Amino acid sequence: MKVESFSMDHTKVKAPFVRKCGVLTGPNGDVVSKFDLRMMQPNMAAIPTGALHAMEHLLASYLRDEVENVIDLSPMGCRTGFYFIVWGEPSIEQIQTALCNALQRIVNATEVPAANEIQCGNYRDLSLFGAQEYAKLVLKGFLQNI
Repeated sequence: MKVESFSMDHTKVKAPFVRKCGVLTGPNGDVVSKFDLRMMQPNMAAIPTGALHAMEHLLASYLRDEVENVIDLSPMGCRTGFYFIVWGEPSIEQIQTALCNALQRIVNATEVPAANEIQCGNYRDLSLFGAQEYAKLVLKGFLQNI
């Protein structure tokens, strides 16, 4: 099986960006779309784990307020962004708008949801401050790329 992200030339992209990186149709006709929510320039920067972990918690909540039929949000192992999976085929523009709205909410957040030992497997490694600083950086990047 071919891994889609390995076929992308990471030296030719300019972060931040939203990229539709896959659409699958199941045996019953159900459509699932996967998006690359790239926040940091590959091989140039990475989000520290505490900030990335807090962003994951916050985006998992806030993107569900913005986008219907969310299946999952997962951090990339390279710590440059997230994969976002939804039922259906929303446009890149819809997802980018939703992401920017969610990032703005992170900037204004006062707590990280589920930041406790019952709801999180590593609740001590969360940084709301870090998530907010990286959210500001990503938002600035989106504004510069318009």
